[in-house]
Amino acid sequence: MIRRRYVLSAFAGLFGLLAAGSELRADEVSEIRLDWATYNPVSLVLKEKGFLEEALKPRGIKVRWVQSLGSNKALEFLNGSAIDFGSSAGAAALLARINGNPVKVVYAYSRPEWTALVTRKETGIAKPTDLKGKRIAVTRGTDPHIFLIRALQSAGLTEKDAKLVLLQHADGRTALDRGDVDAWAGLDPMMAAAEIESGAVLFHRDPSANTWGVLDVREDFAKAHPDLVRVVIGAYEQARAYAIANPDALKSALVSATKLPEAVIAKQIERTDLSQPAVGPAQAESIRAAGLALQQAGVIPASTDVGAAVDGLIDPQFNPAPAR
Repeated sequence: MIRRRYVLSAFAGLFGLLAAGSELRADEVSEIRLDWATYNPVSLVLKEKGFLEEALKPRGIKVRWVQSLGSNKALEFLNGSAIDFGSSAGAAALLARINGNPVKVVYAYSRPEWTALVTRKETGIAKPTDLKGKRIAVTRGTDPHIFLIRALQSAGLTEKDAKLVLLQHADGRTALDRGDVDAWAGLDPMMAAAEIESGAVLFHRDPSANTWGVLDVREDFAKAHPDLVRVVIGAYEQARAYAIANPDALKSALVSATKLPEAVIAKQIERTDLSQPAVGPAQAESIRAAGLALQQAGVIPASTDVGAAVDGLIDPQFNPAPAR
């Protein structure tokens, strides 16, 4: 029954895409640019199945795909107008918006536990207080970075009490394996790979401090082309429904993109909830809590109205209709 509901939802979504697309003028936009990322499994299915290309082809609108290696890269691409839609963590999007990057959150592609603090078995690190004076690999401006700040804060520490080594996520995992750092603010699927392949230890976990995986759009694009935003979200809904109804296909797409073993991808998937795509109070609460923690840590200026920033970030007008 669940599979049938999602399949029917997907076909309904396709009909909606075609109807919405008939209102578009092909000469307004010739190409839509969006990212794919291994931390956004739905994007891989969307790219592989071609749902968006199918919806836009009759209107002469092409699709260009760009890989994002982390929230920081997706948000940089958006800020530089290199893409129109990008995948990030909710708290990373908030931090970017506060720093002048005009993005809007319009969709939740996942509710993951995709970050934790990771170490090697032999380091003796067992809790955040043990990180004082240690070398920690981290990708600045991402959910793992924000997770690290909050973990240090819970132990009465700040970033200045440790030695941060700024690396992209995959390089952070490599640095941990080599012993170049003592700990790493991990991100799936690289974090799952470190667990299974290297015996790495997730010594600090807190699912509630992982902010949602969200789809961001440039604010100017959303204002100029709200119809196209709906088409993109409709295509994402097709991909999400397909991923839920076809878990083996989802796993295969991740294996193909990451070149990681199935056991690693299975661990990433078991920590990823794809069932709640609409944005609203749940995301706002999670992102606001992260923002207030960052403000307390001095990362966000004390004068910033975090609540207002969150309200300005999340745009629920494009929410997909609930599945029936």
